[in-house]
Formats: sequence, structure tokens, C-alpha cells
Amino acid sequence: NYHTPVLLQEILKFLDPAPGKLFIDATIGGGGHTFEILKRGGKVLGIDRDPEAIEHIKKEIGNLKLVQGNFSHIGEIAKSNDFTKVDGILFDLGISSHQLEKAERGFSFTRVGPLDMRMDPTLKVTAADIINNFDQRRLNEIFKTYGQEKFSWAIARAICSARQIKPIETTGQLAQIVREVYRRGKLDPAT
Repeated sequence: NYHTPVLLQEILKFLDPAPGKLFIDATIGGGGHTFEILKRGGKVLGIDRDPEAIEHIKKEIGNLKLVQGNFSHIGEIAKSNDFTKVDGILFDLGISSHQLEKAERGFSFTRVGPLDMRMDPTLKVTAADIINNFDQRRLNEIFKTYGQEKFSWAIARAICSARQIKPIETTGQLAQIVREVYRRGKLDPAT
């Protein structure tokens, strides 16, 4: 199972797919939502940054428009695929269980892999590049703003100290640094 969709029944009730209706799944992932929309007769334009997700879907069904791309370009993608008037758009934001389970993708903190974390592997910058090169202030901003991390400053400081000894190259190394910050605060580490 590539990924089990969350709130599937609620989404189907809200979108109310039926024959002839057009939908955009802006983050198709494993296709769980899309497959259900298609079963009910809807047509779907599926978009995903992850080429593994696109490849997985291609193996599953052929009656679907698929585009590897970023949903930030949804307008252009929709126009070029004749999906300008749609009945619904779905964004299931986050990472999939498939991405977490594959250590080599670098998303998991329970499986040691390279510190990658790229949804689109053609992007040049990896998480290791950011962790090893951004200054403490910028790392703090990232953790605080995008991760809502209450120990963002302490984690950024610990990362900067650790990388002076050796580069941080694996998810295991990064997870251990974060765990140590939480231990010093006498709190359990949170994902």
C-alpha cells in the first residue's frame, strides 16, 4: 500500500464525484483519493512533485491525466491539460507513508538514510545542504515558521555546534541532535 488517504469518506462526501465531473488532485501521492473519484465516474488531473508517485499511479491505471509538477503551478498545468473549469480541487498536503518508509528518501527519523527530504529528486538542494550551510538564525526561522518548533533556537544552535565537528549527512544524525535538545529540556522528542 503506497499511502492510505486520510478523511477519505469526508472528502468524497464534500466533493460528490459523479460521471462527467472534473477534479484536480494537486498532490496525487498514492492515488487513494483519485481512485475513489474515478470509481464514481469523475475525471481527474493528478499532479505530484514526486516522480515515484507518478510512476506508481501509471502502473495502476491508464485512464487519468498525470503531470509531474508542483501544485504552485496549478493554473498553468490545468490550462495545458484542459482542466480550467473543474468541480473540485484536492490538496492532501504532507508526506506519504511510502516516502517515510523508504529510508533513502531521507524523510524518516526512525530509519537511517541520507539527509535528503526532496519531494522532487531533480531539485539540487537537499536537506543536508540546508542543515550544513544555513546559519543559526536561518535554521531557527525554518524550524519555527515551517515546523512550529518551540525549541527551534536550541535545535539550530545544536546543529551548528555538531556540524563544526563533522557534517550532518543522515537522518539518524539529525534525529539524535534533536533528541538531545529535548532530553536537556527534560521533554520527550516530538516528530
